[in-house]
Amino acid sequence: MSQKQTQNQLETEQLLFEEKPLHVPPLPELQNVIQGALRGNFAQVEVSVGACPDLKAPRFGLVESGLGGRPTLLEAGGPPFLLPNVHREKLYNIKEITRKIQGPGKVFAVGAGAGPWPIRSSNCEGIFNLSVSEGDELTNGSYTATVRGEQEVCVLEKIPHTEPRCALLLNLFLSQGAPGQVLKISAKQRTGEHNFIECIRKGLEDHYGDRVVGLGGIFLIKKGAVHQHVMPDFSSTPIHTDEELNEWLKFYDMPAQLNAVGTLVTKEHGLDLRLQHFHSFSFSNWGGHYHYDTTPDIVEYEAYLNVAERVVRVDKPLSTHKVGRD
Repeated sequence: MSQKQTQNQLETEQLLFEEKPLHVPPLPELQNVIQGALRGNFAQVEVSVGACPDLKAPRFGLVESGLGGRPTLLEAGGPPFLLPNVHREKLYNIKEITRKIQGPGKVFAVGAGAGPWPIRSSNCEGIFNLSVSEGDELTNGSYTATVRGEQEVCVLEKIPHTEPRCALLLNLFLSQGAPGQVLKISAKQRTGEHNFIECIRKGLEDHYGDRVVGLGGIFLIKKGAVHQHVMPDFSSTPIHTDEELNEWLKFYDMPAQLNAVGTLVTKEHGLDLRLQHFHSFSFSNWGGHYHYDTTPDIVEYEAYLNVAERVVRVDKPLSTHKVGRD
């Protein structure tokens, strides 16, 4: 691969795409399972099925209104392309990849990954929120979060409207942005040990067993604060363990409101899938990878999620490991 290609992106047509169906329970059934799981972890829980609110509204800040139409989980690359040593050449064109997966029509993509490092001259988090029109026009409301300066502050910046790339690893929920029924989840005052997404995912895994279920969409941290990381620039030394990884990452307690986008899936499904991955952005200067809330007595979550029909695995690493999957 030439230096010019390395700086731009991998050729989409040369990537390996693998697809598997997911188990798709009815939304009312999922409502009951999730409600039961959350009630063991939060003092106040309400789960319902209803029309998706307009996600283009200012409080959500997404570029399309709904989560309906060919709902799909996408994972590209993975932590083995970051650890122990970075594969800088792993730059993916989200616009091309999602078009190939979803076919004709509008494509709406939200989720978490590594940001396109060439535009920041640094490694960074990617908070992806973009759509591709039927005529292949890109609408981009995505962000990066970058560690900057001697004080190692978190800097949240919008990705340029014309920038279609991510790097290294990516988890997206794909749809046509269409209106439709979704799961609305409200949870307040955490009483248990699991974070919000982990509680939902483990509840689904316990109920469905070997039937693999995947969800994606958006959740809001409306009150309180959450513990999140932002990747600094690429490490000059190899990272082999979760302990070394946590020494390298930069952690912050970030205040509400934060809007988190991403995916969860109950099993690896023979595809070496990342089980849960959400990145958040604020309307000030915060953004990063969600871990857990730090204010359990006052925290409030509000989520809108849809169930995926299939999962597509792109450029699965040939050599894998379990470091950096949290």
